[in-house]
Amino acid sequence: MECTVSWTGPNTSGGTSGTPGSAMSFLATTGSGHTLVMDGAPDAAKPENGGANLAPRPMETVLAGTGGCTAYDVVLILKRGRHDVRGCTVKLSSERAETDPKVFTKIQMHFVVTGRGIPASAVERAIAMSHDKYCSATIMLGKTADITTSFELIEA
Repeated sequence: MECTVSWTGPNTSGGTSGTPGSAMSFLATTGSGHTLVMDGAPDAAKPENGGANLAPRPMETVLAGTGGCTAYDVVLILKRGRHDVRGCTVKLSSERAETDPKVFTKIQMHFVVTGRGIPASAVERAIAMSHDKYCSATIMLGKTADITTSFELIEA
Protein backbone atom coordinates (compact mmCIF):
# COMPACT_ATOMS: atom_id res chain seq x y z
CA MET A 1 0.00 0.00 0.00
CA GLU A 2 1.29 3.43 -0.88
CA CYS A 3 0.22 7.01 -0.35
CA THR A 4 1.80 10.37 -1.14
CA VAL A 5 0.90 13.36 1.01
CA SER A 6 1.87 16.83 -0.20
CA TRP A 7 1.57 20.18 1.48
CA THR A 8 -0.29 22.47 -0.87
CA GLY A 9 1.75 25.43 0.39
CA PRO A 10 1.02 28.65 2.19
CA ASN A 11 -2.10 29.41 0.19
CA THR A 12 -3.56 32.22 2.27
CA SER A 13 -4.56 34.41 -0.67
CA GLY A 14 -7.39 32.17 -1.81
CA GLY A 15 -5.61 31.09 -5.01
CA THR A 16 -6.37 28.02 -7.08
CA SER A 17 -3.91 25.48 -5.67
CA GLY A 18 -4.87 23.36 -2.67
CA THR A 19 -7.56 24.46 -0.30
CA PRO A 20 -8.25 28.19 -0.71
CA GLY A 21 -7.46 30.22 2.38
CA SER A 22 -5.57 27.51 4.31
CA ALA A 23 -1.91 27.59 5.24
CA MET A 24 -2.00 23.98 6.47
CA SER A 25 -3.74 22.05 3.71
CA PHE A 26 -2.43 18.69 2.46
CA LEU A 27 -3.38 16.56 -0.52
CA ALA A 28 -3.08 12.78 -0.18
CA THR A 29 -2.95 10.63 -3.29
CA THR A 30 -3.45 6.93 -2.60
CA GLY A 31 -1.88 4.03 -4.41
CA SER A 32 -5.31 3.17 -5.78
CA GLY A 33 -5.49 6.58 -7.47
CA HIS A 34 -7.82 8.47 -5.14
CA THR A 35 -7.25 11.85 -3.55
CA LEU A 36 -8.14 13.22 -0.16
CA VAL A 37 -7.75 16.78 1.06
CA MET A 38 -6.87 17.34 4.72
CA ASP A 39 -6.67 20.62 6.60
CA GLY A 40 -5.57 21.66 10.06
CA ALA A 41 -7.61 23.28 12.78
CA PRO A 42 -7.50 27.08 12.91
CA ASP A 43 -4.93 28.53 15.32
CA ALA A 44 -6.15 31.89 16.65
CA ALA A 45 -2.83 32.66 18.33
CA LYS A 46 -0.76 31.97 15.19
CA PRO A 47 -3.02 31.87 12.10
CA GLU A 48 -0.03 31.12 9.86
CA ASN A 49 0.40 27.80 11.72
CA GLY A 50 -3.22 26.74 11.50
CA GLY A 51 -5.65 25.56 8.91
CA ALA A 52 -8.96 27.02 7.85
CA ASN A 53 -11.17 24.02 8.77
CA LEU A 54 -11.98 23.47 5.09
CA ALA A 55 -11.39 19.71 5.07
CA PRO A 56 -11.10 16.85 7.58
CA ARG A 57 -8.18 16.97 9.98
CA PRO A 58 -5.63 14.15 9.61
CA MET A 59 -6.67 12.44 12.87
CA GLU A 60 -10.32 12.63 11.80
CA THR A 61 -9.36 10.66 8.70
CA VAL A 62 -7.68 8.05 10.92
CA LEU A 63 -10.90 7.73 12.95
CA ALA A 64 -13.04 7.60 9.79
CA GLY A 65 -10.78 4.97 8.25
CA THR A 66 -11.09 2.87 11.40
CA GLY A 67 -14.87 3.09 11.21
CA GLY A 68 -14.81 2.10 7.55
CA CYS A 69 -12.46 -0.81 8.22
CA THR A 70 -14.59 -2.32 10.99
CA ALA A 71 -17.95 -1.64 9.28
CA TYR A 72 -16.62 -3.37 6.14
CA ASP A 73 -15.68 -6.40 8.25
CA VAL A 74 -19.02 -6.54 10.05
CA VAL A 75 -21.02 -6.41 6.81
CA LEU A 76 -18.79 -8.98 5.10
CA ILE A 77 -18.90 -11.39 8.06
CA LEU A 78 -22.69 -11.15 8.25
CA LYS A 79 -23.05 -11.64 4.49
CA ARG A 80 -20.73 -14.65 4.56
CA GLY A 81 -22.91 -16.05 7.33
CA ARG A 82 -25.83 -15.75 4.89
CA HIS A 83 -27.57 -13.13 7.03
CA ASP A 84 -29.90 -10.66 5.32
CA VAL A 85 -27.97 -7.51 6.25
CA ARG A 86 -29.36 -4.35 4.69
CA GLY A 87 -27.50 -1.57 6.45
CA CYS A 88 -24.64 -0.90 8.81
CA THR A 89 -23.66 2.38 10.41
CA VAL A 90 -21.00 2.89 13.03
CA LYS A 91 -20.75 6.08 15.06
CA LEU A 92 -17.34 6.66 16.60
CA SER A 93 -16.51 9.00 19.44
CA SER A 94 -13.02 9.39 20.79
CA GLU A 95 -10.80 11.00 23.35
CA ARG A 96 -7.18 11.94 22.80
CA ALA A 97 -4.23 12.51 25.10
CA GLU A 98 -3.91 16.13 26.19
CA THR A 99 -0.17 16.31 25.50
CA ASP A 100 1.89 15.39 22.46
CA PRO A 101 1.73 12.90 20.96
CA LYS A 102 -2.04 13.31 21.17
CA VAL A 103 -2.86 9.66 20.52
CA PHE A 104 -6.35 8.26 20.84
CA THR A 105 -6.88 7.07 24.42
CA LYS A 106 -10.55 6.05 24.18
CA ILE A 107 -12.72 5.11 21.23
CA GLN A 108 -16.39 4.13 21.50
CA MET A 109 -18.01 2.49 18.47
CA HIS A 110 -21.78 2.17 18.28
CA PHE A 111 -23.03 -0.01 15.42
CA VAL A 112 -26.55 0.12 14.02
CA VAL A 113 -27.17 -2.96 11.91
CA THR A 114 -30.34 -3.24 9.84
CA GLY A 115 -31.58 -6.47 8.34
CA ARG A 116 -34.09 -9.29 8.39
CA GLY A 117 -33.95 -12.06 10.93
CA ILE A 118 -30.36 -11.42 12.02
CA PRO A 119 -29.73 -12.81 15.49
CA ALA A 120 -28.09 -10.39 17.92
CA SER A 121 -25.47 -13.06 18.60
CA ALA A 122 -24.40 -12.91 14.93
CA VAL A 123 -23.88 -9.14 15.12
CA GLU A 124 -22.00 -9.46 18.39
CA ARG A 125 -19.79 -12.16 16.87
CA ALA A 126 -19.13 -10.13 13.70
CA ILE A 127 -18.05 -7.09 15.74
CA ALA A 128 -15.82 -9.24 17.96
CA MET A 129 -14.22 -10.95 14.95
CA SER A 130 -13.53 -7.59 13.33
CA HIS A 131 -11.93 -6.20 16.47
CA ASP A 132 -10.00 -9.31 17.48
CA LYS A 133 -8.84 -10.64 14.12
CA TYR A 134 -9.57 -8.67 10.94
CA CYS A 135 -9.65 -4.88 11.36
CA SER A 136 -6.05 -3.72 11.12
CA ALA A 137 -6.95 -0.16 12.12
CA THR A 138 -8.85 -1.17 15.26
CA ILE A 139 -6.16 -3.61 16.33
CA MET A 140 -3.47 -0.99 15.75
CA LEU A 141 -5.32 1.76 17.63
CA GLY A 142 -6.06 -0.68 20.43
CA LYS A 143 -2.38 -0.38 21.38
CA THR A 144 -3.01 3.12 22.78
CA ALA A 145 -6.79 3.39 23.12
CA ASP A 146 -9.40 1.61 25.18
CA ILE A 147 -11.87 0.59 22.46
CA THR A 148 -15.43 -0.24 23.46
CA THR A 149 -18.35 -1.27 21.29
CA SER A 150 -22.11 -1.37 21.47
CA PHE A 151 -24.76 -2.14 18.90
CA GLU A 152 -28.41 -2.08 18.11
CA LEU A 153 -30.20 -4.30 15.65
CA ILE A 154 -33.08 -2.93 13.59
CA GLU A 155 -35.47 -5.32 11.85
CA ALA A 156 -36.15 -4.16 8.31
